[in-house]
This record gives sequence, structure tokens and C-alpha cells, in this order.
Amino acid sequence: MSGAAAAFKLLRDDEPRAVVVERPASTSPYLFVCDHAGNRIPQRLGKLGVAEQEFVRHIAWDVGAQGLAEEFARRFQATLVRQVYSRLVIDCNRQPDAETSIVKVSEHTLVPGNHDLSEAQIAARRSEIFQPYHDAITNIIDRRLAMRQPTILLAMHSFTPVYKGEPRPWHIGLQYNRDSRLAHLLRDLLAEDETLCIGDNHPYRVDDAVDYTIPVHGERRHIPHVLFELRHDMIEAKQDQYRWAHRLAHSLERALTCAPELGTYIPR
Repeated sequence: MSGAAAAFKLLRDDEPRAVVVERPASTSPYLFVCDHAGNRIPQRLGKLGVAEQEFVRHIAWDVGAQGLAEEFARRFQATLVRQVYSRLVIDCNRQPDAETSIVKVSEHTLVPGNHDLSEAQIAARRSEIFQPYHDAITNIIDRRLAMRQPTILLAMHSFTPVYKGEPRPWHIGLQYNRDSRLAHLLRDLLAEDETLCIGDNHPYRVDDAVDYTIPVHGERRHIPHVLFELRHDMIEAKQDQYRWAHRLAHSLERALTCAPELGTYIPR
């Protein structure tokens, strides 16, 4: 921990650590990550000046994403790395120096507890939440590299049906930056169901200047990857998380049949 962060300890000893790793020794080629799985707030931050009911909204976490990621990873007995604290504390899929790393306003909601933070307070959020999560992912990939274990990075997210008054027609978004191989295979397979509206880099796209997980752990390591976005009204219920996890798993298996080289790639 840096000197600045040491001056302000964020998490109490009785609070959970920021990162949970399920099946760390899995030999599955799939590595699942969930940047916005949780909506906890460290006790020392109170509620950040935000009303209690806001923490079940998408501004605090990716609604339904944790359950979807857990079931999807369980389907393959694969490693899952998930982050338990709210994106309102610090966003684990943002570059630390990005304006949206620690938001002052999320959609239309003011976050008073994120205003006028000292360097020590910012450093503590980075060192106790952001960094342990990404260190866990890095260490898992490093271990796989050492063991010559094929790896495909799958980042699980959800998005709102309406954003700032604008309806979103997509059911599923497949996000990428420079490497579209896996995303486009999945897009074409999922599009066989004509009832689905598939977003090709919609409702978001991966951006080096803003996003962190895919650029750092996927692109820089030359690992096949895709970021899944599911509209959260489809995955709020446990039974729907189960249904979508297995539907996506079937498409993923078919994609690897079409491009088997992706499933045997060894990260560098």
C-alpha cells in the first residue's frame, strides 16, 4: 500500500475483501470475470450520501450479472473472479485516471460522498478495491501462462432497458475493441434466433482510454475475449439467469467448434 493510501484505511477488518475467486485451479479454458458483481459500500463511507433505494439500481452494480456469471462459470466448472463492492465506490472497469472511475453523478443521481476526495481517500479505494481485483485476474493469467493453459477471457455485464429516457432495443451486446473474432462468431450464432436483437458493440464499445478489463487483461495479453452485456430486465430472476447462462454456453461451445484455435490459444 502506498504512503498516501496508508493514511486512510478504507475497509474494516470485519468487512469482506474486494475480490472473490471461485474455482481458482480450474483447467477449463474459460476465465470469467464480473467487474460490477456487487453493490456493497464500505462502512466507513456510509451510503455516500445516496438514498438506500438507489443501491438496487444499475447505477450501483450490474443487475443480475453476478448470478449470470456464477451459473455460466459453473456450467463449465471454470474460474470466476468477481468484485463485491459497488461501482459507486470505484469502477473496476475504468482506467484509474478516467473521469468515471469515481463518479460524482451517475445518470441523474448525485453522489455527494465522491466529491472533494483527498488523494489518500482516492488511493485507498484504488489500493483496497480496484487493485486486488485486477491483481487476482493478473495472477490467474500468469499461472495459466506458466502451465501453458489455454485461456479465453469472458467479461460479464448487464445494461439498463432505458438510459436517460432512451429505450434500448438490444437483448444482448457483444463488446470488443481490436479483436472481434469471438464476438463476431457469437453474434452470428445468436442471430440465428430472429427474435433476438444483437448489439455489435452496442450499447457500449470497448475504449482504451476508459475501459480497463478487456484492454489490459485481454488485448495486452493477446487472449481471445469478449465482453457480454445482457439487458438486465431479462436476467433479474434466478431462473432467467440460469436459462441465459446455458443458452450462452451452448453458443460459446458452438463458436469454439467453428474456431477451435481460439480454445487452444496459450496466453503470452
